Amino acid sequence: MKKLQGGCHCGAVRFEVQITAKPELHNCNCSMCMRSGFVHLISPNKNFKLLTAKDQLSCYQFNSNIAKHYFCKHCGIKSFYIPRSNPDGYSVNARCLDSNEWQQWSIFDFDGQNWQENAAQLSHLSKS
Repeated sequence: MKKLQGGCHCGAVRFEVQITAKPELHNCNCSMCMRSGFVHLISPNKNFKLLTAKDQLSCYQFNSNIAKHYFCKHCGIKSFYIPRSNPDGYSVNARCLDSNEWQQWSIFDFDGQNWQENAAQLSHLSKS
């Protein structure tokens, strides 16, 4: 296991995520991910640590209100969130990691436009 750090654009939100050597990334085509350019690195809850105060975040929820989309109150960047597919974990935006090594990892396409039919494909990613 290896620890990586990341955060928002202005630096007010910082996090740490513990990963395996080459984790699985997902590129989702749902309306939210397409608009924000989010590349998913899903991890178990125990492998994610918020390093800054939670009061630096705003939370946006829609539809089922299960997913919790956290944004920096200052710069508006969503560097991580709690996904509906993995409510027992976090999805980190690989683009918000301090290291660019994620660009060498495998990125799988995920059909989020048909979320109900495909969500189960991701559920194993937040398990220890």
